[in-house]
Amino acid sequence: MKRFIVRRIISGILTVLVVFTLNFALVKSAPGDPITSLMGKETDDPVLREALMEKWGLDQPVPVQYFNYLKNALTGDLGTSIIYNRPVNDMIGERMMATILLGLTSLIIAFVLGTLLGIFCARHDGSILDNTLSTISYATDAMPSFWLGLMLIILFATKLDLFPSQGMYNVRAGYTGFRYVLDVLDHLALPCITLVLVTMSGYFRITKSSILQVTNEDFITTMRATGMSERKIFNKYIFRNAILPTVTMLGISIAFLVTGVSLIEIVFSWPGIGSMTLTAINQRDYARPVSGCPL
Repeated sequence: MKRFIVRRIISGILTVLVVFTLNFALVKSAPGDPITSLMGKETDDPVLREALMEKWGLDQPVPVQYFNYLKNALTGDLGTSIIYNRPVNDMIGERMMATILLGLTSLIIAFVLGTLLGIFCARHDGSILDNTLSTISYATDAMPSFWLGLMLIILFATKLDLFPSQGMYNVRAGYTGFRYVLDVLDHLALPCITLVLVTMSGYFRITKSSILQVTNEDFITTMRATGMSERKIFNKYIFRNAILPTVTMLGISIAFLVTGVSLIEIVFSWPGIGSMTLTAINQRDYARPVSGCPL
């Protein structure tokens, strides 16, 4: 048991190290640099460029930059944004709640709806509604989330004008109190629906297949032979055993908050970590490799 735990810890450390290394190498190998974004394309002053490179530590050798970057990350310091001259931790903290709001809300709704529909279709296996929902689940699961989001924008925002297509709230209106909450929910509708449609199909299929599998077990047949009611058999034996794979998938799906939500934030201009990441990539705004505040 101790060897297994040690191996898992070492494997986790190596995985994190590889991810950090690849992330650093990919960013560094991309064309452009943050100094160009900071100076502007029309400004080409070698003296100014050299001064800014030295100020942000970008004139150091790449291995030195990498080890400084890794050392700062291990201490929880993600550096300072070169473009905005602000701590990255503060910028992430400001946008974290928007990402959690969108991701967690979508995750809970998808889990509840997918599980309930899976239970219903499993208990009405082969019906017209079951076949229809199963077909829809396969279709939505195959759709890219960003494409589905664009289609919903065209339909519900552009054509029907039912929901706003971007942002988290109406900046010009300046709502407060309960009206502000309603405004956020109004902007949350389309990105949330997109994520729910994409992720709900997985919960639906796993719940349905698990219930059908447990229903066909021998001990369920024995319970029915004893005269036990179908309601009691389902609630006490079928549901409790069949829900375990769905709950397991719920835990795994939390990782989807990082990748799936990021794409949706970009499509709907949701002010979360995903949209901030895209902006940082476009501006080559990687963290400075030196510690301490810039001069």
